Amino acid sequence: FENNQTNRENAERAYNLIMRDKEKLLSFETPLKFVFSHSALREGWDNPNVFQICVLRDIQEERERRQTVGRGLRLCVNQDGERLHNPDVNTLTIIAMEGYQEFAKSLQQEVERDTGFRFGIVETHHFATIPITDKSGSQTDFGFKDSKTLWNYLQAQGFIGATGQIQDKLRTALKEENFSVPSAFVSSQAEIVTILRKLAGHLEVKNADERKTIRPHQTVLESPEFQSLWDRIKHKTTYRVTFDNQNLIARCAQAIKDAPSIPTTQLQWQKADIDIDKSGVKATEAEGAATVPLAEINAQLPDVLTELQDRTQLTRRSLQRILAESDRLDDLKRNPQQFLDLVTRAIKHCKQQVLADGIKYQRLGDEHYYAQKLFETEELVGYLKNMIKVNKSVYKEVVYESDIEAKFAGQLEQHTAVKVYAKLPRWFKVPTPLGSYTPDWAILIDSDESERLYFVVETKASTFPSDLRGVERQKITCGKAHFKALEVSSNPARYALAVTVRDLLAQITH
Repeated sequence: FENNQTNRENAERAYNLIMRDKEKLLSFETPLKFVFSHSALREGWDNPNVFQICVLRDIQEERERRQTVGRGLRLCVNQDGERLHNPDVNTLTIIAMEGYQEFAKSLQQEVERDTGFRFGIVETHHFATIPITDKSGSQTDFGFKDSKTLWNYLQAQGFIGATGQIQDKLRTALKEENFSVPSAFVSSQAEIVTILRKLAGHLEVKNADERKTIRPHQTVLESPEFQSLWDRIKHKTTYRVTFDNQNLIARCAQAIKDAPSIPTTQLQWQKADIDIDKSGVKATEAEGAATVPLAEINAQLPDVLTELQDRTQLTRRSLQRILAESDRLDDLKRNPQQFLDLVTRAIKHCKQQVLADGIKYQRLGDEHYYAQKLFETEELVGYLKNMIKVNKSVYKEVVYESDIEAKFAGQLEQHTAVKVYAKLPRWFKVPTPLGSYTPDWAILIDSDESERLYFVVETKASTFPSDLRGVERQKITCGKAHFKALEVSSNPARYALAVTVRDLLAQITH
């Protein structure tokens, strides 16, 4: 009887903890780590800190599948109850009964079937509203005709399938930043790439069987060479930003003034003949596509200052001055939504520039640094398809994120001047106003003059800052300032941008 009574009390306490006192599950003081559910944890039960779901039976019903997966799709919270937006933390691992490919495929099919949304499809009209400048200098839109021409080019190059389905060839080109468009569309390449990146985004499913924990090379980690390299880059900094608010307002106003013109709100349509047979639904475009401007004379305008304040975090007074000095308020009446989007992009871009240009770093005290021991205590994992075995690195394998990084690691291994190096892990962070930044490499090189040189290297597809995206460019500016603040020894580590090891060695003489 005593055992039965104890079991009942334990079961009651567990039930109350899981179903009634759910907040206690978030505390580190609660030792409970596993919750086994027979039928209770469906709708109405919400714990944001669920990171693993192990399905112990085959879920056939669509509604139950979504409820189960949905238990792990909440943004997690810290011990203060604050939502965290870090993608490295908000990762849901599902151990499914079926194979991982089948699980992801069926989940995507259910969403497509219920919502009518098609994933990874480029439509012929997707580029029609991109603003361009014609030969006379006038601002206009891409239009449906040029959008269809670009769509045909993507299909001819094998970037998309017959129905617009994005192929892995395009994803690879976008990831490696070597995607190009015909010469007639070069001026709009950035906007085209932005649209394609959004469309190419998909649920990335990784095979857990290929997951591997990467161990450090103890001989490299404990070597005097790596110790001297690490001592030059390990210290932490703090930063402060100084900028002239008047300058910011002037730059924002000028950026808006120089931005492309905004067309009136337009209605676009096209005609097609539909043929339905056993092979599916086929659509053939017919003559009759047209674009008609909409004159919304009496349309109610939004609260522009409040909307922009929420988007940019500038004061209403600053926003009022920016809009007044831009001389573009007439565009607000013409197309309010596009005007707000244009102004938001211009202001955010200028803010990033001003923050990076006015940043100053200061090294913290000697007690603030990244300990070399972290290479052993902090777990580093990778997948077999994106790692290579190496000998000179502090880790036994290099986990790369692009072909450029893979080739760079191979060149580091082959070059005799390179003595030791490290692909810097994510826990090595440089603080910036735009978010934390982790450089790619730390490298020790012996020059021809028998001088030992130390580098922190960022590998990109180009060494020209103007070729990089705005945020990338500004973070590199912050990275340079950070490592400049660490130059206290007679032979400090240099910060460099390189595509190949040859690019890096060419900077030794400078």
